[in-house]
Amino acid sequence: MPDVTAQTLLVTISGEDRPGVTSTFFDAIADVGAEVLDLEQVVVRGHLTLAMLLSAGESHERLRSVLISVGHDLDLKVKIKSGTGDSRRRRSGRAAVVVLGSPLRASGVAAITARIASHGANIDRIRRLSRYPVTTVEFDVSGADVDRLRRELAMESSVHGLDIAVAAGGLARRGRRLVVMDVDSTLIQDEVIELLASHAGREAEVAAVTAAAMRGELDFAESLRERVAALEGLPVSVLDDVRQAVQFTPGARTLVRTLKRLGFTVAIVSGGFIEVVEDLARELDIDHAHANRLEVRDGILTGRLVGDIVDRAGKAQALRRFAAEAGLPLSRTVAIGDGANDLDMLEAAGLGVAFNAKPVVREQADTAVNVPYLDAVLYLLGITREEIEEADEADGTPTPAPPIPTPDS
Repeated sequence: MPDVTAQTLLVTISGEDRPGVTSTFFDAIADVGAEVLDLEQVVVRGHLTLAMLLSAGESHERLRSVLISVGHDLDLKVKIKSGTGDSRRRRSGRAAVVVLGSPLRASGVAAITARIASHGANIDRIRRLSRYPVTTVEFDVSGADVDRLRRELAMESSVHGLDIAVAAGGLARRGRRLVVMDVDSTLIQDEVIELLASHAGREAEVAAVTAAAMRGELDFAESLRERVAALEGLPVSVLDDVRQAVQFTPGARTLVRTLKRLGFTVAIVSGGFIEVVEDLARELDIDHAHANRLEVRDGILTGRLVGDIVDRAGKAQALRRFAAEAGLPLSRTVAIGDGANDLDMLEAAGLGVAFNAKPVVREQADTAVNVPYLDAVLYLLGITREEIEEADEADGTPTPAPPIPTPDS
């Protein structure tokens, strides 16, 4: 047990960073026999802030003198505050609050930190997860009620135009997960059924029905049957044309590649068609794919489906099945989607992410991402842009640099 009466020094060192600063300080205080009770360092644009909580027993004054002397030699500012013991106390209710902004304005950060304080929680640490294509910071918070804090910060999200995710911290944030994604307008930029309908000259008609279904205004199963009927008579070869036309959402490859490196299980679940979805899964090395199947006779689409329709309930069932096969509890699952037929899946998952979603989905999901880069989901999991790029560099994979959005975009 630490001696709560022992005299300690809280030391804050700041100034221009350069190689050897930290080691020089510790080489000097090692001769004094100091004990390190706490330690934290951060560098922002070349400016170093190093905080240490030290104990030196009877050599207290000598330690203070050494620290001041080294700081003078290195032209660094050294502030020292005396106290007793290690005043840290363990707090429950650990949470990770991730904030994405493009741009991230000071007014938004002020509102978030004020809301955390009024909640009665404490911000223990802050770190930057990305600088581009969005600015992302993570607040390590203690003393929080995760569900209540999530609701409270959702208000600031809408007011300040920020994406905010609140998740349980500690061990709950680490370890293997299952990530399940919707396909149309999530993994890919397109709506496959609209691409198919364009070959029948009925794209606008089908697109209008799709939009209403995604907003939750129509029953998904019935609307899907109606849209598929518009495909009757098309040769099955149009599926090859559509596969070639499909475009992945920016960041999709990076997201999946990074998740697989971490040993995560990745799945896609679609209200679209397995004839296209399976090829997408194969190309990205995705573990599971589940979607509807088109009926084909004599090489012609009949305008009907085969088997049960993958609707809102079917997507959630698939997520549960994949989790069971992976041996993971639902608390360790992440679901990503944009439409009303994703709502059950988002609710069932431990973390439901609305990706550039319809208003009804944003309102009900745990968090929302409203930037057009799918790999921004990685930041919600605490993964930094630097870690992603270092892993890509290590195995020779080029990381595409997404364009930085302009204020008008």
